[in-house]
Amino acid sequence: MPSLGPDMESARVVEWLVKPGDAVRRGDVIVVVETDKGAIEIEVFEDAVVEALVAPLDTELAVGAVLARLRTKGESEHQASPDTPKAQALPVAPAPAFRPEPPSVSTARLDAGAPRGATDSGHQRASPAARKRAADLGLDLATLHGSGPGGAVLLADLAGLGGVSRGRRAGGFDAAAMRRVIGTAMARAKREIPHYYLGQQISMAAALDWLGRANENRSVEARLLPAALLLRAVGLALTKAPSLNGYYEDGAFRAGEGIHVGWAVALRGGGLVAPAIHDVDKLNIDALMSALRDVVARARRGGLRRSEMVDATVTVTSLGERGADTVQPIIHPPQVAMIGFGRIVERPWAVAGQVQVQPVIGVSLAADHRVSDGHLGSQFLSEIERLLNAPESL
Repeated sequence: MPSLGPDMESARVVEWLVKPGDAVRRGDVIVVVETDKGAIEIEVFEDAVVEALVAPLDTELAVGAVLARLRTKGESEHQASPDTPKAQALPVAPAPAFRPEPPSVSTARLDAGAPRGATDSGHQRASPAARKRAADLGLDLATLHGSGPGGAVLLADLAGLGGVSRGRRAGGFDAAAMRRVIGTAMARAKREIPHYYLGQQISMAAALDWLGRANENRSVEARLLPAALLLRAVGLALTKAPSLNGYYEDGAFRAGEGIHVGWAVALRGGGLVAPAIHDVDKLNIDALMSALRDVVARARRGGLRRSEMVDATVTVTSLGERGADTVQPIIHPPQVAMIGFGRIVERPWAVAGQVQVQPVIGVSLAADHRVSDGHLGSQFLSEIERLLNAPESL
């Protein structure tokens, strides 16, 4: 059981996506676990064959507990690695015969017609965990369209359907538990990290003009949002301020191995997660917009991967159109900086000695004084301003 954050102690196994004998490749999702932050997909770290599924479904396990035994290249059949238990695997519900890829959007819908995932006998294909969740919610699988191969219903497809079951939303989200985790983490961050704060107002006139031209011939689904420009500007500005991108651990700063921006997502039932969008400085605007839409959709239905929960080297929180004008973030340890964007509002703005009304956004920086100072932080915010005033360079 991997650690998914400094305050995680345990998680519950809710869905196996492989079975003994399956070949898996590095990066494949093999199991879904439920934490206080929702359902998280766990990837495998090397090419191997599944020897045994050790952890049964609906079992709470501590961080570090064995989930499965894998046979890597060079190991004989049933030969476990030296640090894994020799005991027989515990019984688990049979895994689905298919190898589902995580869907980009939830596609399960109530429908009076015959679902495309029905077998010849009329039964709807579904993973074991999805069957159990549907039963808990009182849903008829025969009325659902799934997003798995052949229309099979997956656990993630049930997010948001059927209301509340046993005090939790489908997908395992528990708002009260998440609030406790957030409160503990933020209290620790404020206590242990010497924060300093900087803020700046930036005109968005040039950025929004460019955005309007870029969206003229795009469909609604393909249109770019201001968030993509903000994300791209942060990624490029961080290339010139590497001491804001990384971690403070064991009394020293460790630079991030890439610019992986955690984007704070407000969940519909309350609570917050900040999954990472990887290599933001290397993605163009269209790729960033696509990645942002995907990660927000999966965060809200409970379909994030472990790497997205632990890889962020810096975090951005954007309050959007209906938010406050400014935000003062609290750093998420062990990161050393967090950037906040308020809503875009019209403000009087001096241009060439004249006052105009322009769209303006407030940007703020919370940073760790053990690693950087106000001079560097000011340069970072100025670089974001420069980039947003030259949107064609983004």
